[in-house]
Amino acid sequence: MPHAIMSTQPPPSMRCLLSELPSRPVGDKVRFLGCVISYSSKTAILTLEHGFPSGSAHTALVDVHLVLQSLGNEHVSFGAWVHVIGYISSEGNTTPSSGRRSHTRIQAVLLWVANGLDLPAYENALVGKGST
Repeated sequence: MPHAIMSTQPPPSMRCLLSELPSRPVGDKVRFLGCVISYSSKTAILTLEHGFPSGSAHTALVDVHLVLQSLGNEHVSFGAWVHVIGYISSEGNTTPSSGRRSHTRIQAVLLWVANGLDLPAYENALVGKGST
């Protein structure tokens, strides 16, 4: 009987909308797009939003400690659109209370600028295919 071959490759990321992050379990590897609304160099936390679908008030708090060496101003500037691959963290996932935004914490392993982004096409592709 042949021996099972163990894969040494990391698991693939699940493509999703930022608004779908709360439905993903802790530890899931996700890939999503967001717009920078703030960055704290003190904590290395990048706050992203993507108001899609309309009315979505969810944010992603992205810990960028692991990718600091490759980050430039273009990745953390207000209004920049960035792609993130990372893991849903167990720390601080919240649901809305008293009008505050909910957020999901992400540990980024890769982050890059979304150059040439066609946002409506991106949104339609994820909604049309189902996001997984």
